[in-house]
Amino acid sequence: MTDTVTVKTLLKMKAENRKISAITAYDYPFAGIADAAGVHIILVGDSVGMAVAGDSTTLGVTMDQMIYHTRIVANATKHAMVIGDMPFLSYQVCLEAAIANAGRFLKEGNAAAVKLEGGAAVSDTIRALTSVGIPVQAHIGLTPQSVHQMGGYRVQRDEDRLMADAKEVEAAGAFSVVLEGIPADISEKITATLNIPTIGIGAGPACDGQILVLHDALGITDRHVPKFVKQYVNLGEAATGAIETYVREVSEGVFPSKKHCY
Repeated sequence: MTDTVTVKTLLKMKAENRKISAITAYDYPFAGIADAAGVHIILVGDSVGMAVAGDSTTLGVTMDQMIYHTRIVANATKHAMVIGDMPFLSYQVCLEAAIANAGRFLKEGNAAAVKLEGGAAVSDTIRALTSVGIPVQAHIGLTPQSVHQMGGYRVQRDEDRLMADAKEVEAAGAFSVVLEGIPADISEKITATLNIPTIGIGAGPACDGQILVLHDALGITDRHVPKFVKQYVNLGEAATGAIETYVREVSEGVFPSKKHCY
């Protein structure tokens, strides 16, 4: 990839039926790796609370934490679009707070866009943000910030509501929409209906793009791996083995050797 990915890039990719790849990242090294690998979107997700901080939900993540992680990801990124994920209660309280918090992602975090969860219920917020020049990626279906209301991380199957939410966020000005935890046949219908790209996570192959949590895809997790995740490598196992070797070499006096000394 040579050019920076923008909103127009993604819309063109959908029009040309070219698939969009997205992944989460939360730090400089992995963001640089993902960018160099050619991913189109790097989402600095509030999933940092679970993947990095070890929390059981995303609800405790703060705006300051998100700005910190977004800025260091943006520092490593040359081509991918960086999207900052708006954490719980950063956009639900009032439109003024939503605009101020979303603006921080662009001003302080150097993101190109923000993502927020919800369908029709947040359409006014999407309109408010886009009206001041802040690009918005929507997120419908299984929305992790509503985990308690949903009674857990459950697949969402209400086709009429999902289709209505998808149409509403598009009408409100979202440039794309994440479809999470939705049966493949429903996601296919939504994707065919919308003019904006759909990015699936546990939503089947018909979406215009796919996103995974980096730590799931690379095997750096001790949590349950959802059915929709493909683990492309087990870095956790490799890292454990490497550190075990380091511990043994230190205890045996093998490391450092002469070549590691000044």
